[in-house]
Amino acid sequence: MTGTADAEVVCLGESMVTFLPSRPGPLADVPSFDRTIGGAESNVACALAAAGHRVRWVSRVGADGFGDHLVRSVAAYGVDTSGVRRDPHRPTGIYFRTATDRATDAHEVVYYRAGSAASAMSPDNMAPEDLRSGALLHLSGITAALSDDCLALMRALTARTPGRPLVSFDVNHRPNLWRDPSGVRVLLDLARGADLVFVGEDEAAAAWDLHGAEAIRAALPEPRTLVIKRGAAGATVYTREPETTALGTAGAPPATPVTPASSAYGHDSAHGREAEYGHEAEYGHEAEYGRDTVVSVPALRVDVVAPVGAGDAFAAGFLSATLRGLPAAARLRHGHLMAAAALTVPGDLGAPPARADADRLAGLDARAWGRLRLGPGWTEATEQEVRTP
Repeated sequence: MTGTADAEVVCLGESMVTFLPSRPGPLADVPSFDRTIGGAESNVACALAAAGHRVRWVSRVGADGFGDHLVRSVAAYGVDTSGVRRDPHRPTGIYFRTATDRATDAHEVVYYRAGSAASAMSPDNMAPEDLRSGALLHLSGITAALSDDCLALMRALTARTPGRPLVSFDVNHRPNLWRDPSGVRVLLDLARGADLVFVGEDEAAAAWDLHGAEAIRAALPEPRTLVIKRGAAGATVYTREPETTALGTAGAPPATPVTPASSAYGHDSAHGREAEYGHEAEYGHEAEYGRDTVVSVPALRVDVVAPVGAGDAFAAGFLSATLRGLPAAARLRHGHLMAAAALTVPGDLGAPPARADADRLAGLDARAWGRLRLGPGWTEATEQEVRTP
């Protein structure tokens, strides 16, 4: 797709041509690879577009065959690629990886992205009209690590200036991409400038020596919404009610924050009792920046094919539910469902479930949600085939 008016979401960042191994094992022993695409922000863009949203991906690629493939592949998901610029002097980035979990010692990733077209992104060569063309701008910490110019662009986009869109930021701490140890401080500063932040409990511990959701929120009081991914334990969202309604001062899309009143998705409890929507502790949290409502939702049981791309998919599911104005607990559940779609395919991108199916699964009671188990092919199943206890 080459152009859409009034995008709901703009995603900025590098995407690369990805080579997946034809069989498990070290890269040295893999005889062949399958070509696909991968990149944190373009993954989010593709997942959101596949879920029915109007999305624009903004980036730079080389004037080469890999760039052609990348733009065509992203556009095939329904993403507007009119904001992608071609660089005649720098190549499109590529990378190779093993089929193992990124968290294990056996996992290997080899990047060929130094000096790539995307690493040349800067405040001077990225069009403001592209970056500000949506209600929500999604960024990640990976972009900041690519070059000094990219970092300058990220600082400009996370500066709290009047009229900017709602800024979503996924920390995405990648230690091997940073040229010096200051990257961890940079990521914290960028997160503080965002309106909505995604961070893993494990990466907050590794990057900032912060342990537990309360410590992370204390270090990041500025974002209106903070989503803490806790792996197999699920996810927690801190939501501070906006000072204004509808689009608000930061250009936020319509959203329905969970308030102390009961809702169809669960009942608030000042003591963290189990909610009807799931095993969700939902309670008020007083802070200098205002009152937080805190909701936790357990993760799904998933038969994992490949773990790569789940974090990006979770962000897409959460953002999709946010754009639809769903309550906080529903946003987390849709994040888990989209992550399950990515976990049950070999590549970075899994086809999301149909919206009606996702809404049905997200609306299960706590016990049924806890018993739900999803495996390969589940997003293509009919309502009867996805068994819900």
